[in-house]
Amino acid sequence: MTHTVDVVVIGGGQAGLAAGYHLRRNKLDFVILDAQSTPGGAWQHTWDSLHLFSPAAFSSLPGRIMPAQPGQEYPGAAHVVQYLTDYEQRYDLPVHRPVRVRGVRRDGTRLRVETDTGDWSARAVVSATGTWWRPFMPAVSGRDLFAGRQLHTTGYGRPSGFAGQRVVVVGGGNSGAQIAADLATHEDIDLTWVTQRLPRFLADDIDGRALFDAATARRRALDEGRTDTGGVASLGDIVAVPPVRVARDGGLLKAQPLFERLTADGVRWNDGTTARVDAVIWCTGFRPALSHLAALGLRGVRGHIATDGTRAADEPRLHLLGYGDWTGPASATLIGVGRPAREAAAGIAELLA
Repeated sequence: MTHTVDVVVIGGGQAGLAAGYHLRRNKLDFVILDAQSTPGGAWQHTWDSLHLFSPAAFSSLPGRIMPAQPGQEYPGAAHVVQYLTDYEQRYDLPVHRPVRVRGVRRDGTRLRVETDTGDWSARAVVSATGTWWRPFMPAVSGRDLFAGRQLHTTGYGRPSGFAGQRVVVVGGGNSGAQIAADLATHEDIDLTWVTQRLPRFLADDIDGRALFDAATARRRALDEGRTDTGGVASLGDIVAVPPVRVARDGGLLKAQPLFERLTADGVRWNDGTTARVDAVIWCTGFRPALSHLAALGLRGVRGHIATDGTRAADEPRLHLLGYGDWTGPASATLIGVGRPAREAAAGIAELLA
């Protein structure tokens, strides 16, 4: 059976909900297809100690300010899940779940969205699947020989799972620093934190509010043909949220250069010495989850889809939302996704008028 609708939004996380909010304001007929069985997007799968970089009021989707979490300046992931659940209910967004999208194809003047529960025929599609579902692990020598446990950021939960073990955390970004800090405070865990370059901590008074402003200023400068401001990258890599700050100031976050290779039972350092390791946690980032768009033939160099704002340059019926700065300044954040979502909805409304 094929369902007919004006707009299909793929993904029911923060980007998909922001798109739904603005599509509703534009009085468009739409559905949101979410592969998850419950609300909250990727936030319901993060590690236990994860906290936002910004206070609640500065981590909100359009139309509804996130309430503060009692006793926490920076809300935890569970608080975000509850906020997204309430947001979805407050605006009565038409979310269908669990629905797994298998592909999007051109079908004359429409786009056909193929799913495991039937097809949808749409005049426009918003892809808002994010990056969490496509973790990146580098091709480090010996990775396939290592007999210990290897997991990505997406598989980390809590320190108790590593009690009595020698653990190497790889990655100099926020995930690496936060997970390293989480493990470092447990005396029964032998932690080694490795990074490709010396970690760059942002000043303690800088949080997500300043990062959003920097990303917005960079995008504005580029759009106006002015000199690249460097954006967030010019400020540093790691936000010193309280747990990271405590571990850093306590001398527990001392990064070492990346090892030369993995061995069967550990790592080999550049000076030829070796160390036994029980587990490696790869905090090495993500790539956009775009495999459902493969049939449209839009991906160019390194799998990138060219866009004009949020609209796919070679397919005006498709908008991409929430994948990073290339789909809107800070669009992969709660506070940053609102503006590009509004622009995508306005563009779709104009297309369908």
